[in-house]
Order: sequence, then C-alpha cells, then structure tokens
Amino acid sequence: MHTPTPGDIPRPHPMARPTVNDSRRGGRPGARGGARNGRPGPGTGARPGQWGQHRQNQGGGANSGRPGGTRFGGGNSGGFQNNNNGPSRGGGRGRGGAAGAFGRQGGKSSKARKNRLAKRHEYEEMKAPVIGGVRIPKGNGQTIKLRQGSSLADLAEKINVNPAALVTVLFHLGEMATATQSLDEATFQILGDEIGWNIKVVSAEEEDKELLQQFDIDLESEELQEDEDLKPRPPVVTVMGHVDHGKTRLLDTIRQTNVIAREAGGITQRIGAYQVTVDMDGEERKITFLDTPGHEAFTAMRARGAELTDIAILIVAADDGVMPQTVEAINHAQSAHVPIVVAVNKIDVEGANPDKVRGQLTEFGLVPEEYGGNTMFVDISAKYGTNVDKLLEAVLLTADAELDLRANPDMDARGATIEARLDKGRGAVASVLVQSGTLHIGDSIVAGTSYGRVRAMLDENGKNMEAALPSTPVQVLGLTSVPTAGDLFLVAPDDRTARQIAEKRQATERAAQLAKRRKVVSLESLKEQFAKSEIDMLNIVIKGDSSGSVEALEDSLMKIEVSDEVGIQVIHRGVGAITQNDVNLASVDKAVIIGFNVRPNRQVADLAEREGVEIKYYSVIYKAIEDIEASLKGMLKPEFEEVTTSHSEIREIFRSSKFGNIAGVMVLDGEVKRGTKARILRDGVATVNDLEISSLRRFKDDVKSVSEGYEAGINLGTFNDIEIGDIIETFEMREIERK
Repeated sequence: MHTPTPGDIPRPHPMARPTVNDSRRGGRPGARGGARNGRPGPGTGARPGQWGQHRQNQGGGANSGRPGGTRFGGGNSGGFQNNNNGPSRGGGRGRGGAAGAFGRQGGKSSKARKNRLAKRHEYEEMKAPVIGGVRIPKGNGQTIKLRQGSSLADLAEKINVNPAALVTVLFHLGEMATATQSLDEATFQILGDEIGWNIKVVSAEEEDKELLQQFDIDLESEELQEDEDLKPRPPVVTVMGHVDHGKTRLLDTIRQTNVIAREAGGITQRIGAYQVTVDMDGEERKITFLDTPGHEAFTAMRARGAELTDIAILIVAADDGVMPQTVEAINHAQSAHVPIVVAVNKIDVEGANPDKVRGQLTEFGLVPEEYGGNTMFVDISAKYGTNVDKLLEAVLLTADAELDLRANPDMDARGATIEARLDKGRGAVASVLVQSGTLHIGDSIVAGTSYGRVRAMLDENGKNMEAALPSTPVQVLGLTSVPTAGDLFLVAPDDRTARQIAEKRQATERAAQLAKRRKVVSLESLKEQFAKSEIDMLNIVIKGDSSGSVEALEDSLMKIEVSDEVGIQVIHRGVGAITQNDVNLASVDKAVIIGFNVRPNRQVADLAEREGVEIKYYSVIYKAIEDIEASLKGMLKPEFEEVTTSHSEIREIFRSSKFGNIAGVMVLDGEVKRGTKARILRDGVATVNDLEISSLRRFKDDVKSVSEGYEAGINLGTFNDIEIGDIIETFEMREIERK
C-alpha cells in the first residue's frame, strides 16, 4: 500500500470559502463524520490512503445517496478543483452546503447583483450633466405643466428627481428657495432652461378647468349647445363713464328709484345689477343693467363689468366732454369687444355742446351714424328723462343687429358673482348674474372658494324668486362664506362635490398667493436685499361691507408710491364687521385697521383701545387713499441738510496750559453757539470739518451764544492747529420736509 505523503494531499484554492458545517480546526468534509485532528471520522466515505478523494454521490454523510457537497464544492468534480480553474460554483445539497438556507455557495451575493432597472438608472445618472455639484437628468425639451404656486417638490415629483438636487441647482443659479416654497413662473422658466425641461405654469382658468374635469364638469362641452336648445335672453348692459357724468342718475331715471340718496359722497361704491322691462313696438322686453363705478380707483371693478356685459352705454357729459375715465371706459369696452352706445348727457345744462363730444369720440374710433359710422349716439337728459326711451331702443336695436343673444335655460346654471357682502341677519349674500341655465332654490352651488346650497333668491327689489333664467341678476343666500366679486359660479351635482371643489380652490389660491409674495433674492443682490430689509412697511388690515369695495380699495392702496424707503403691505382683508381676530392680528403685526362702511362692536373697540390698535373708518374711498398716503410720508426717515449759522475770524490766539489754544475771534455774521459743529477755513479751504465748540466765553464769563459784531473766546477742545486769520465756520443739521 502506498503511504501518502504531504505532497499527495491537495491544497484548497485560496478563493474558496468554507461551508457552514465544516470544522474550524480539522477542515475535513462531512457533517458528523468530518475529520478531527487530521483523522478521518466514521461515515465520511473516505478510506485510508484516499484522503481528500471522493467518489461521486459520496461525502454527504452516512445516509446520503444524493450528490454530496464538500467543503469547497462538490458534486461531479470531486472535493477540490484544480488550482488553475478556481473553486467550483456548484454546491451540493447536503448538510454541508444548504444553499436554500444560507445563499448560493461559492457565488456572488444576491445583494451585490443589480437588476436592469437599477443599472439603467445608474447609466442615466452617469450621462446626466452636473449642475452645481449634482446630476440632473436632461429633459431634452419635454414640456411639463405645473399649477400656479407649485414648489420644487412638485417639480421633482413630475420629473423623478430628488427635491434637494433641484434646490442645489437653483442655488447655483443664484436663487434661494426651499423645496416646499411656492415659486413664480419666471423662476421655473430659469430652472427649466438650465435642466432642459420646458416648464409651463398653467393659468388659473386652465387649472380650474382641469379641476372641474376631475368632477366630470366640462364647461367647454357645455358651451357647444344645439341650436334648438338655445332661446333668446335679455341683453346685459354696462353703464360706464367719468365721475359725475350721470351714470347713476340715468339708472335712477330708468328704474324710478332713488339710488343716489343712499350713496356716500355721491359716487357709486359697488356694482349694482338691475333688470327693467321696456315696451318696444308693443312687445315687452327686458334689459339687465350693471352700474359700474366711475372713479379711477375702481378700475378693476369696471373692467369686470365690461367682461360680463353684452353692450356698453358710454355716458359723456355734454358740458364736460371726454375725460380720463371716459377714455379708460372706452378701452375696457373695446378690449372686451363689446358694442358701445353713446349717451350724451346733460344736454339741458348751459354750455352743453353735443357736437363737440361727437368730434372728440371720433378720435377714439366711435364714429356716429350721422357721420357715416356705426355707433349710435343719443342726446339725453338723465335728470329730466329726456330721450331715455330712445336710448333703451338704441340698446335693443344694437343687440338685435350685432349680437346673437341666446342661451340654454334647461341646463345647470352657470354665471358670475357681481357683488358679495356679509349681512348681519342673512349671512353671506352674493349678487350673481346667471349667464346660462336656470338657477333654482335648493341647488348646490360653488362660487370661487365659497360653496353652499341656495336657501333663498331675491331680485333687486327684495322680492323672493323661485328660479332665475339667463341674464337675470339675483341675490343668493346660503353660501358658507363671502365670495370675491367676479368669481364664476356653477351648480354642482351635490353638496359634497361643491365642498371639495371649493376646498381645492382654496389650497390652490393659497399656494398662488405664497408664490406671488415670495421675494426672489439672488446672490449678486444679496447685499442690496439686506439693505432693503430696513424698509419700513405699513401693515394694513382692510375690512369692508362688500368684496368689490375691499378689492378696489386694496388695489388703489397698492398703487400708492411715496418712496423706495416705505411700502404698504395688506396682511389681511375681509368682508364684514371688524372682529377680535382682526384686532389680534393687527396687534401682533403692528398694523392699522381700515374699516370701509363697517364698525366694530363695543367689546372689539375696547380691545383695540387696550392693545393700542388704530382703527380708521371711511365711507368714501378718496379719504382713505389720502390718509394712507399722508401716513406713508410720515413714515419716511427724516432728511437733513447742512445750514451755516456763523462765521468768526481769528484775530488773536491765547495759549493756556489747561485748555490749550484759545481763539480770540470777531463774529462776522450769524450767531455762535456753544456745542455746535464747526470747521476751520484757511484761505477759503476747509482744513478740518469735524470740530465742536467746546467752550465759549465773553471776557471771563461762560456764555451760551455770541451774536454778530461781538468778540469772543472759542476753545475747540483738543484741536490746537489754528492760526491768526483763520475763519471758524459753525453749522448745524436741520430736518427738511419729505415730499
């Protein structure tokens, strides 16, 4: 028998790994019968003289007839592989190589393997450009839509990128923003150009359409009505013109009611909607009137009236002619593509010249029919009712000739909010204009961010109505909050849908406001922005009796420009009485409360007095604008100018060991005062500017001032560089009025 030598024993491959069941000391194959201390154990299947060599299907233990696993592999190739080929990847299924329990033997860990998606993602990241230290995948010009007020987190979700990476890119571009901060459209465009995406911020109208489509409400398809479903509707007429040209007087004459007596300052502070019946050729026809304010502060409200209207009546006073707000009204009507009927008012006033008005309006494209144009002109007197019936006929003729006024009354109502206010007994009251469909009592409606169920409907005279047909103005009761003037309203399928639409609109509006208020700060202008942080802001809380008045007042106040050093910030606005929450908010933010036709109750007024909150009450918008402008001027930091007070000539110099040099002077002009600023003029050149007269004497007496023509002794403190012939000029800084 051949005696084995150490050279006959095969050595394990250095890369091979042991199985779980092998012995740490002996290192022999087998579970129970493994070698111990270099001796073969029973049941291993190894005979003396054949160490390390195994037959096929052996080495798996005494009971094993299956392919055996060895310490470094097993199966068909024996216990050990050739050193040149490396260890075997195939492990046995014996107890020495339990692959199912402990993973694949001798192979790569499953955690180290990557699927195709991960490899592709890694490859794309390697190809992505590096911007600001982070890799952002290129969009290759793809278009992505974002709603107004979106944040970087919303964009990151759309393009599958970490929001922190977008924050870094934006910072690299010189813009600082957090991942959840609402951004404006300009910032998104800058970011999109850098990362290769075409970012489009959808408008509020498109966003609202998408929101309504989520609730199966498609406004575009509703506009496409069959001709047999459409029925004639009354025209909606807007009365526009300059202040005090007779707009409300005309409506007052038409309705035969005294509307002017209820208006503060003789001007219209809100939009009113009225419907009248006109007898034309024996047929009764209705006309809906919108009374828009004529003051320049109500530009936004007047523009809204032009959008709702079908025909515009432009009133021009015959004795006054075309005025700035007249031109503004023409521009609003023409931009809305609304036909215009001109009413030349006040023809009964001395000095009236209707022909002059016709000539002036020709310059703006309103050519009268008698001049060969297509604009109807009617000379009226709203005060005495002259030719008012002809004006109404002209409106109906224009509507029949130029417009196709039809609507489907058999569908859910759609329209716009004309005005809204908070009534003490009725709650939120909204004046709406039904544009299509029919509004019934009990309908679930949503107007902007307000919703509710129609509990009651009233006409302009306060009478109850059961249904409102197209082109009918009506007051609606039952909304949970006060909508904004100009908000579109629609009838929802149920109360739950109306509430969900309103809540989503509230969230969208809040995000859009945050984006609008965000101040963009770039790295280049960071120092400038820190300087601007010292700007004094006048915080204002606006409360009014109607949403239109509040909106117009805010719009007017934000246009006030006094200086770059002061500004206005409206921190809150609302409709209704001044409440305790308003006072608390004003107290925290050091704000002034403006009450427009509203008052607080006794408890709220006492709270405002205790907290030191100022409440200003107004009923005419002129006064509010003037007071706020004056307040802003008062907030301006004072400006100072240098004023020369005296000149004194040094004629003698007295030297003192205690006080230094003392100038003996003659006061040439003005008055020298102790403690004032001074400078030395030598040969007409100012040598030192920041001196101060520390002591002033007349002989041996200390005095406060010395007048012109007198001699005095002046000590300039530690400054001793004076010569005979020098002029001591004193000056002071005086505050000048800021304008």
